[in-house]
Amino acid sequence: MRRTMRAAVCVRAGGPEVLEIRELPVPAVRAGWSLVQVKGAGLNRSELRTRQGHSPNVTFPRVLGIECVGIVAASTDPMLPDGTTVAAVMGEMGRQFDGGYAEYALLPNSLLMPVTTTLPWDVLAALPETYLTAQGALNTLGVMPSGQGRLLIRGGTSSVGMAAASIASGHGVETAATTRRQGKIDALTAAGVDYVLVDDGGSLAASVHAVWPEGPDYVLDLVGASTAVDSLHLVRRGGTVCMAGTLSGWVISDFEPIAMIPSGTKLTAFHSDNLKGSAGATVLQQVVHEVEAGVYRPNVDRVFGLADIVAAHRYMENNEATGKLVVVP
Repeated sequence: MRRTMRAAVCVRAGGPEVLEIRELPVPAVRAGWSLVQVKGAGLNRSELRTRQGHSPNVTFPRVLGIECVGIVAASTDPMLPDGTTVAAVMGEMGRQFDGGYAEYALLPNSLLMPVTTTLPWDVLAALPETYLTAQGALNTLGVMPSGQGRLLIRGGTSSVGMAAASIASGHGVETAATTRRQGKIDALTAAGVDYVLVDDGGSLAASVHAVWPEGPDYVLDLVGASTAVDSLHLVRRGGTVCMAGTLSGWVISDFEPIAMIPSGTKLTAFHSDNLKGSAGATVLQQVVHEVEAGVYRPNVDRVFGLADIVAAHRYMENNEATGKLVVVP
């Protein structure tokens, strides 16, 4: 076993440059935790916000990364012997304790999800947080494999948006998705979106009603605070809006539920922490099977080496990605 490892350490709150590659001791295994050799880690905007200083409970220095995939290097769980391929998401990874931006991560056994797969590491690393969030949000909305209903995805070219489009397309659900950039239309079409709507920042009513005069049955809103009220008026009366992203922030100012939620319309939310550990293991394995079968088409926009973590965060912060960004140590 190696004694040291490379890790990307967030040394303080600030811009991408506060992420520094350092040589750290490989964490010592302790009861209830196992050491994972990280083979890939997806990048997430929550890590960007933590790096910027918007997570008040996080202290620096900290190795960020709310998810990773890899191989158990030293186990304290007899159900997860050394050599097991695992994934882990959430559960305060990269916040209360060091996360996936490293060659090794010491993780609670309760977070580890065993995975059987033939997928390459970069593709597998793109799945856990993104696809668990997308699948959980679609389940919350009531979007089922029957192919019934019409789904609008706001924030379509985000990693979760692309994953949701891939799942919905695999289910045969009629889907529309938004993007702010004309250059990303083809990527959404390739992901299985039936109607791509260019979002200029105003109401989407005209564009949506041109496609579906009565509105969609479901809206998966990944943009967040700035679009929530508009989404509630886009969905058909009696339809459902699920908030599962915060691309525009967390707080809806001056929100008046009785005035702003049309009678009969439902507003709900999904958080990926609900599918961490054993709660998400079966779901993730099913996602992996669907990807291996070609039913789901994950979009890995770019793979970065750990040494390029500053460039990776800058790329994410500039909203250049279409789909998932992955770091491979």
